Order: sequence, then structure tokens, then C-alpha cells
Amino acid sequence: MTPLIRAESRRLLATRMWRGLLLAAVLLGGGLVGLMALVGPENFDPPLPGLDTEVGLRSVLGILGYTAFVPAAAGTLAVTSEYRHGTAAVTFLFAPRRGRVLAAKLATHAVVGLAYGIVLAGSAAVALFAVTAARGVPLGLPAPTVLALLARIGLAMTVYLLVGVGVGALLRNQVAALAVVVGYLYLGEPVLMMIPGVSALYPVLPGGATAALTDFTYLADAMSDQTGGDAVHLLPPAGGALLLTAYALVAAAVAVIVPMRRDVT
Repeated sequence: MTPLIRAESRRLLATRMWRGLLLAAVLLGGGLVGLMALVGPENFDPPLPGLDTEVGLRSVLGILGYTAFVPAAAGTLAVTSEYRHGTAAVTFLFAPRRGRVLAAKLATHAVVGLAYGIVLAGSAAVALFAVTAARGVPLGLPAPTVLALLARIGLAMTVYLLVGVGVGALLRNQVAALAVVVGYLYLGEPVLMMIPGVSALYPVLPGGATAALTDFTYLADAMSDQTGGDAVHLLPPAGGALLLTAYALVAAAVAVIVPMRRDVT
């Protein structure tokens, strides 16, 4: 495993993807949160409670959860690019045990995902505290609670990158894998939430697990109001993190078991 992880790390560092990913973390974390804090959620359309309230602060930070497609897409591209450019054949000839190769990819990209999450959460914290201090706006939550919430959001981004790796290893086709990852996050799950009865499954879907981990329940609450149903009871944060990780591991495991004979084709 050590040579495989070292080789995967060198391959990743030789590309420009990791630089672009960290730049995206700064733009989405510091840039997006800083802009929303500067404008003020009370000036949104429709308006939201201000940052001096718990609801408004959680809503602004929770919007970062909708950027999970970025690390997920990056994880997908990291794997599918090998099949697209034909380097996967060399990889599997060098290491014919597919399970070990995918385990090395998951281990390497877990570090990348963690770096992305730290940069995203850290830049968001700096921007939030700096802008609100400059505007003289008190935060609706204590600083340690805000930092803990941002840490959970960063952890969610880490897991989504691993989910992208698992989906990319399973589907292989770059366009199809990206369509599944991005399409599901932005279209598939909201549509499922509109189907009577199916919405009860939301807590165990990736979006529900993310909402549990990031404590952003806007979608669940909005759907409950529209349908007139009972409030959706999400998993605890630790349960959401474990469920998201399970999705990534299941996708990777299926990618090992199902197409094992097509490694070099």
C-alpha cells in the first residue's frame, strides 16, 4: 500500500487540479461567505434573518453545503481522467489488485479532501469574523459554536470528495460520472423530496446526511411546509458523517466487485 499511496500522491501533485481545488475552497469559503456577510442576509431576495440571529447565521453558513458538488466533481475527475487518457491500463498492470489501487486512491484523496475542507472552513471563518467586525454586527452564535459548525461543513466536503472518487471508479465515463454527481445533488434529491412517501427517506439520503452533519435544514423545513407534513427528523451529526462515508465506501466496493475483469480494457 505504501508504494501505491506514494505513486498516487506523486501523480496528483504533478497535476494542476489540487491547486485549482484549493483556490476554489478560498473563493467559495472566504469569497462567498464574505460577500453574503457584507451584503447581509436581511437584504437577500427573499430576505433572511440577519447574522445577529442564530437562524440567519446558520442559513448563511449552511449555504456552503450546496457547494459540495465541487469536491465531489474533483474526486470524480481524479479517477475518470485516468480512464479517459488511458493511464489506468498502466496503473492496473503495475498493481493488478484493483482493491488496493482504489484503497490507495481513497487514502490519498482523503488527505486532499481534508485540506480542501480546512481551507474552505478557515477562509470562511476569517471572512465572516472580519466582515461582521468591520460592520459592527454581533454574531447570533458564540464564536466556538461557529467554528464547530464550520468544521463540520469542512468534514462534509472531505467526505464528498471521497464520494466522487467512489462514483468515478464505478462509472469510469467522465461525462456520465459528472452528470450523476452534479445532477443528483441539484436535481435528483429535490425531485425525490416532492414525491409523497419518498420524502420520508430524506434523512438517509446523501443530502439528508449532509444536512445532519452541517445542521442546515432549510430544504427539509421548506418541503415540510409545502407538503404540510411533519418535520423531518435528521440523523445526529456523527450519524450523518458515518452515512456519507458509507456511501463512498459502498461505491468503491461495487467498483471493485462488479467490473473486476475489465480493469485494462
